[in-house]
Parts: sequence; structure tokens; C-alpha cells
Amino acid sequence: MASTTKLLAFLAAAAAAAAVLLVLAPSCAEARRHHHEQPEDPCRDGAGLLRHKDHRCSSPAVSPHGGGTPAVMTVNGFEKGQEGGGPAACDGHFHSNHEMITALSTGWFAGGKRCHKPIRITSTQTGRSVVARVVDECDSRHGCKNNIVDTSKAVWDALGLDTEVGVVPVTWSDA
Repeated sequence: MASTTKLLAFLAAAAAAAAVLLVLAPSCAEARRHHHEQPEDPCRDGAGLLRHKDHRCSSPAVSPHGGGTPAVMTVNGFEKGQEGGGPAACDGHFHSNHEMITALSTGWFAGGKRCHKPIRITSTQTGRSVVARVVDECDSRHGCKNNIVDTSKAVWDALGLDTEVGVVPVTWSDA
């Protein structure tokens, strides 16, 4: 009889402990979720823009000596029905390839914080620089590499580059 009483007491204690764990578990999980959803990002400044030179974590600073962040420039069609796909991420519209416009890799696009902002693109081949407006994202989660500045034909023409080449080294910075 004594062992039955001890067993019942043990089971009651175990049930109470399990109840406490069930009550605490959601709050612990919630705390972990918030911790993982909103970690401090050493790559971002107070405005949410990326700030390091590394192309995976970069907000190219304007350099008084020229330069910028190394990137690969590709040619993109921003008009309806062209290889650029759907409308631009910044405004939901298609754009003319005669405009000085660009799409940036996901990290550089900074969640849209660069939408409609000017960037300076410099050809490492010709040394020419142009300013283009960011209108779209080159989605690095779906095939675009992390170091892409995808531009209209107008940018290529202004830099003195042949769009048939399709891929050229450049540097870029916020203008």
C-alpha cells in the first residue's frame, strides 16, 4: 500500500512538472522566435542599409578617390515581355531600356531601401562612370548571384560597352 501511495505521489508530481513545462514552453519558443527573427545585424546601419565592402554585406560608400564595390554588370531588359521578367519591384511598372536604370542583387537592394536611389557605376574596362536609378531587385534567392548590378542598355551605351558581351566587371557606390 505504501508503494502505491508513493507511486501516486510521484505521478502527481510528474504531472505537475509536465503542466509547468507546457505552460512555459510557448513563451520560451516565442522568445527564441523573436530572437531569431530580429537579430542585431552588424551589416546594417540605423537606416537599414548594408554598410560593409563585402558584396554579401555591402552598402558601397562613396569614395572621394573613386572606386567602389566590385561587381559584375549584366544587361537586362526592363520592358514588358523581355528577359527581366515582371514589373520592377520598386514601383510595379515596366521601364524603357533607354532609361538609366538598374536592378541590384538582393543584399544590395536592401529590402527596397535603395528603390529610386541613384548609384554610380564605373566600368573597369573603359573607366567611364554613370549614375543610374535603382528600380528593381535581381533576386539572389532565385538564381541571381550576390554581386550583380543588372542594368538597362542605356547604361551599357553610356559606359561605352557592347551589350553582346553580356557580363563585364564594374564598381559601384551610392551616388
